[in-house]
Amino acid sequence: MKTVVISGASRGIGLCLAEIFVKDGCKVYNLSRTPASTEGVINIKTDVSDEEAVKAAFEQIKSESESVDLVFANAGYGISGAIEFTDTADAKRQFDVNFFGVLNVVKAAMPLLRESRGRIIATSSVAAVFPIPFQSFYSASKSSVTMLMSALANETRRFGVSACSVLLGDTETGFTDARVKSSAGDDIYSGAISKSVAVMERDEQNGASKEKVAAKIAKIAKKRRVKNKYVVGLSYKLLTFLDKILPAGVVNRLVGMIYMPK
Repeated sequence: MKTVVISGASRGIGLCLAEIFVKDGCKVYNLSRTPASTEGVINIKTDVSDEEAVKAAFEQIKSESESVDLVFANAGYGISGAIEFTDTADAKRQFDVNFFGVLNVVKAAMPLLRESRGRIIATSSVAAVFPIPFQSFYSASKSSVTMLMSALANETRRFGVSACSVLLGDTETGFTDARVKSSAGDDIYSGAISKSVAVMERDEQNGASKEKVAAKIAKIAKKRRVKNKYVVGLSYKLLTFLDKILPAGVVNRLVGMIYMPK
């Protein structure tokens, strides 16, 4: 029986992934501050931003399982607001969860993955490629995750451990409602902050279903070999391709036009 560990599997895409692998007959662990309700998922209460808590969770998993074969560093959340008006503490919290949370999972999982020659996948975002206005710290944190996993893929190849990131586009999940929003300075920006966030949330609510996205991630996870990163969704693959061939200034202006309507 394979063992799968997922951070943030209490809801959304993480929960859908847990359900897929439980049905596949895997032993599935959820590392999250809240438990997953799905039968067959083993919950370990964990704040991924707490390095010692993540270490303790993997120690428990090691004591209960023969091996760890697959790890999803999936936990994360978003903040929005103007760069100049975002509290530094809030920006740091964004990185504590989205980036250092992934790092904590990677560090705790690697000794077990070396033994199993397993795989670790981190959830990133197309926002890592396209810096979204008024969601800059989320974009920056996900860009950092993508770079971390690409570097990890090279570092761990000698051990037979594979690593990659999956860059997701708009998906209909509870992520939208969980976003920590700040409208500070909206009067100075002539309402652009609230308008931009409204566009972003509309796109998310009309995005792909979490079940469909999770199925695509699971398909990637089951590949014999993986690339260092994947863009999920045909339209987003096209957008990231355009990013490679168009001048950076043109792409940035287009992103601004999409998310900052007049």
